[in-house]
Amino acid sequence: MKMVTAFNGNMKKAAAGLRRINLEGLRWRVFDAKGQVLGRLASQIATVVQGKDKPTYAPNRDDGDMCIVLNAKDICVTGRKLTDKERTLKDQMAKDPTEVIRKAVLRMLPRNKLRDDRDRKLRIFPGSEHPFGDRPLEPYVMPPRSVREMRPRARRAMIRAQKKAEQQQQKADEMKKGKNGEVQEESA
Repeated sequence: MKMVTAFNGNMKKAAAGLRRINLEGLRWRVFDAKGQVLGRLASQIATVVQGKDKPTYAPNRDDGDMCIVLNAKDICVTGRKLTDKERTLKDQMAKDPTEVIRKAVLRMLPRNKLRDDRDRKLRIFPGSEHPFGDRPLEPYVMPPRSVREMRPRARRAMIRAQKKAEQQQQKADEMKKGKNGEVQEESA
């Protein structure tokens, strides 16, 4: 992950509300949104912003970490969500991709008095540049996605196809050996 010192964006917007946050003891987590699914990324960010990943979590305290999201313009969605709705997600992504991620994360946070403070701890940038290069940043590694087991019938069909391909490969190898052996006997 690149840490660029020159930030070309709006510094006033990037640093807005930082004075209201007690930055003592907070970790600065960096999320790379490139190629990530929107909902999965938003749920991980919501967990970190709330502080649920810490053993000292309490719902009445705001113990979450600062979250910096980079490459917001390269986020992915599954299915037909880009084109299905009246105000399409594609239009919103073209207008401001940072707002799409912000809304997704905010809608996953509980609606209480701590919500605004948690929102201030979230910084989203459309590209890979950000003004927080002087802070001790920790890249956040997304947990691996667990894919559901295949349906039994499809799995059996896949295993049969693999066995059939292996048998055909063995027959082809035997035929090559047989032809090579016959050619050597005739030449001797």
